[in-house]
Amino acid sequence: MNVLIKIEMPKPDLVIRQREQVIKPGEVEIKPYFGFIDFHKITRDNGGLFFFYNEKNELLFVGKARKIRQRIKKHFEDNVSPVKNHRNEIHKIEVYEIEDAVEREIYETYAINEFKSKLNVDKVFFER
Repeated sequence: MNVLIKIEMPKPDLVIRQREQVIKPGEVEIKPYFGFIDFHKITRDNGGLFFFYNEKNELLFVGKARKIRQRIKKHFEDNVSPVKNHRNEIHKIEVYEIEDAVEREIYETYAINEFKSKLNVDKVFFER
């Protein structure tokens, strides 16, 4: 079998995990957002991909956005999000900053199928 296209996923630009804040003297308490206290580190203005993982490091969902932080927030707040019944399972978020819309589309489709994301229903070419 000839491989026409070889896709390599870039390394994530940011990985955040659910964790508790250990407040040191002089630090301000960070209010957790669905258990995440590093949410503010996710880019506000850039486009890219995000991966949601559970505690067992199983890929739950792959998404893309022109503005990553706002899209991730929508998945935690929306009633129509594919992850709405699984929000409490999200333990780790990987963020990939990818500005080009075509590249985002290719990487998203590739990641959904290569890593067999559990909650994505669109762009799925593997049998569940």
